[in-house]
Amino acid sequence: MGEPQASVLDRDAALGCVGGDLELLQEIGTLFLQECPVAIGELRKAVTARDAAGIASTAHALKGSISPFGTGPAYQAAIRLLQRGRNGDLRHVEMDLADFEGLLEQLSEEIQVLNRVHS
Repeated sequence: MGEPQASVLDRDAALGCVGGDLELLQEIGTLFLQECPVAIGELRKAVTARDAAGIASTAHALKGSISPFGTGPAYQAAIRLLQRGRNGDLRHVEMDLADFEGLLEQLSEEIQVLNRVHS
């Protein structure tokens, strides 16, 4: 078996973003968990349609949704997709989307764990 995956959620940065208010961070996490599947569905449609503007727009929105949880791997993957859309360089966009989805899944799992923590 491989090494354990590094955390995608930067808890210290996330708490710093909300002034240390765990309850507020949990509320933001709940909103993220509700909205993320819809946004990913839109991103998949844009990738399938080879819609560079749609990819850029949706990746930009997802980047903003991820930012309260740090600027780690998921945030960086959103930037890569955003840049691909803006540049119209869609050669590896499916691979980037697959990587991004895996990171979002991990981030979602970490947010769920965070939301189970009681202050």
